[in-house]
Parts: sequence; structure tokens; C-alpha cells
Amino acid sequence: MTEAQWQPALSLLTEIVSMPNDAVFPEQIEVNIQWCEDIFEDRGWSVERLETAGIPLLLVEKTQAAATKTALFYFHVDGQAVDISKWDQPDAYVPVLKAQNESGNWEPIAIEKLQSEYDPEWRIFARSSSDDKGPLAMFISGWDALAEAGLAPDYSIKIILDFEEEQGSPRLPAAVVEYKEKLKADLMLIMDGPRHTSNEPTLSYGARGIADMTLTTYGPKVPQHSGHYGNYSPNPALLLSQLLASMKDADGRIVIPGYYDDITFTDAEREIFSKVPDNEPAVQKRLGIGRTDKVGETYQESINYPSLNIRGLNSGYTGTQATTIIPATAVAELDIRLVPESDPNRLFELIEDHINAQGFHIVSEDPTDEERMNYPKLVKMEKSVSYQAFRTPMDSDAGAWLRKAMNRAFGKDPVQIRISGGSIPISPFVDALGIPAITIPTVNADNNQHSPNENLRLGNYKEGIQAIMSVLTQPMY
Repeated sequence: MTEAQWQPALSLLTEIVSMPNDAVFPEQIEVNIQWCEDIFEDRGWSVERLETAGIPLLLVEKTQAAATKTALFYFHVDGQAVDISKWDQPDAYVPVLKAQNESGNWEPIAIEKLQSEYDPEWRIFARSSSDDKGPLAMFISGWDALAEAGLAPDYSIKIILDFEEEQGSPRLPAAVVEYKEKLKADLMLIMDGPRHTSNEPTLSYGARGIADMTLTTYGPKVPQHSGHYGNYSPNPALLLSQLLASMKDADGRIVIPGYYDDITFTDAEREIFSKVPDNEPAVQKRLGIGRTDKVGETYQESINYPSLNIRGLNSGYTGTQATTIIPATAVAELDIRLVPESDPNRLFELIEDHINAQGFHIVSEDPTDEERMNYPKLVKMEKSVSYQAFRTPMDSDAGAWLRKAMNRAFGKDPVQIRISGGSIPISPFVDALGIPAITIPTVNADNNQHSPNENLRLGNYKEGIQAIMSVLTQPMY
């Protein structure tokens, strides 16, 4: 990639991350949709909105003459919400170039330096710089560089752009079924998520799915004075804590009977885990944790199990808002990361059976006065499934083809991950279209995705462009 091509690639990156993209605000997303339409139409791609009951998907396509195969790429263009009070810059949608000082802190430097200087360790700080606008900019920049050189893939390309991924892509599964013929392809390539923590080129052959559950326990109908009714009125926060604690042992393993059924690993699969160059002591130091859960023997093994995570708790008040009360309710939000062996509805049933065994009566709405009097331990359960997990065999034709492309780009085999811990809405495509799917992660693992100060390392941006150029010029199997 020449310097003349690098400068437009940098401009494209700063342009794409400058558009607010919180899917809670459809007016923001419309600006992003129109930008994507314009950017691909200007390059001669066909563009079509796939209407849904809410925000549409965008399908862009480039047909190659005499091509016999088609690759379907997936990107999402929406981003997480922004609490700018937690960012170290005035606006998360105004990209800032930063360099790390000797103390390990990130300091702004003039973004104009990019016009004449390059340091792979410099980073662009902006919402969606890594998740997932940076990878989309990599693809477009790689395409432009090949077009300038007169090169093109020997296969046709379709790209599906999702604008609600950070909201769980609620309408995507139904849309994939509805537009199945338009989406038809031979394989799916996903450019989302970070490389391995070593920052070596990476391929991931699957991703966990996700479901969620909200549990609410009940105390008095309205909060009560803790002096008058403490030791008398049951506290819903304590009830909820006891319930949650009953679901796992001291080592973090889920003790709900049957939860880990059908999760077994062959010697070959354990060898796959062992070949991933994890530096677990370094990861633990970075996370600041002195111990780990014992679900698996290693990090790689652990993410091949379904999880049950408490992502948030709420009851009463704390800090300067604290009051001496017995709260009326306590709420826990949980997410469940799914693997292909775990059917979410079966897991829901197991959780319900476990809750019943703890003496709770489950309701689907806030309890009536009669239910309060008849059932001393009440819990409201709300649950939903976003999408299932997927996993493509490493020894598939698609896997061998991608490994060749990555080896051409970097002169070495990539790190290969059986399934990634995060979730992306790919299983609807795999199920409806009957095609393999593999992820080409490109961004730095320490990019703060979903968090304040999200960033993209410039070295990863450049190498991501190189990766896509190699994939686009690798003859299809």
C-alpha cells in the first residue's frame, strides 16, 4: 500500500467516525445509511435498502464477470451510546490522535501530523473507531487501493450493513429469512471484533450467541424505614443475592444441573486451545484480577462453555443518595453467552427449575396483592434470545482459503480461535443460507470497545487494509 493510498484511507477513517451513530436515535442512523449509500454508489456498487419493521439493513453488491462464487461480508455501522463525561476528550465523535507518554497515559497530538508522519503505535480515539466503523473503512480503503492498481477479486461480493447490532439486531433474523434469495452466497466473512491479545493476525471460526434475563424480587409494596421494619420485613436485595449466589460455586462454575451438558472436548480440540498464544498472567494483570473462574482449564476452554453473567444490579440507593430503607424491589440483569451445544430455551428451563427449587414462585408481571400474600418468595422473570452461536470447522475449505490469504499478507499463519467469547448476529445467516462463516478480526484487543475512550491503533488499521487486499485477491476455492 503506497503513501498516496494511505492518506485517503486516513481521511476516510476520520470521516466515518465523525458521524454520531447511536441506534436509539434513528435520525443519527439515517445519516450513516445515506453516507454508506453514497460511498458505495460512487464506487459503482449496487445499493439496496432491505426494509424491516424498524431501521433497515443495507445490501451493497459488486458482481464480477465470470465469477462462480460469492462472498457475503458483514459489518455493523451503529455504535454504543456515549457518556462523554467519562471520555478524555470533548466529543467522542470528533476523532483525536493520541500518543502514549512514558507514564502510560494517552496525550493528544495534532491530527495534522498524519499528513507527513506515521507511527504504528499512535491511535485514533473516537466512538466506533474499532467497533465497527474502522473495519468498514479498512475494507473500502483496500478496495480503492486494488481498484487503483487495476485488480479485482475473482468472486462476486455482497455486503450486509447492520445498523442495530449494538441493540441486539432485533429485526435481523426475520430479515435474513425474508431476503434469503438476495443474500445468497457461498460463504460469509465478518470483519468485527479484536485480534488475539498478542495482536498477531487472527482468524476466528465462530462466536458465542447471546440471550438475556431480568430477575426482580419483591419486599414491601413501598420502601420502608429500616429502623421500624428491619428484622421484620424481608429485604428483596438479600433475597436476590441469595438466589444469584445459589447459581454458582465459589470457583465461578454454574451449579444448575444440566447447564454444561454436551460440552466435551476431544484431544484435537484441546490442542487447538493450546496453540493460541495466550499470556494469561499478563491478561490477569491487565484486568487486575488475582484469580480466575474455574469453568475451563484455560481461557480458550472457558469461552467454549455457556456463561451466566450478572451484568447489573439495582436496589435502593447508595452514596450521597443513600437512605435508610428496606427497598421495595431488587433487580438483576443477566446475560447468557451461548455456544452451539447450548439451546437457550433449554437453559431458560433449567434456570427456572433451579429458581423453583430455591422456594421461589415465578411470575411474568409485577405480583398482585393476592400473589404477595400466597407466595412468600416471589421473583419476576423476563427473558429473550437475541441470536444463537455459530462455529465453522477449522479444516473447512473456507478456512484453508483464508489461511492462504492471511499467510500471503503477513508471511505467517494466523492465530486460530475456535470460537470467540463475544457475540455477533451471524447464526441467522448461517442457518438460513446454509453457508460457513469466519471472522477476520483486525483491531487491537485493547481498543476499549463499548467503553469510554474507544480507539484504533494505526498499525492495526494499516494491517487490516493489507489483510482485506490479500483476501480480495486470493483466488476463491
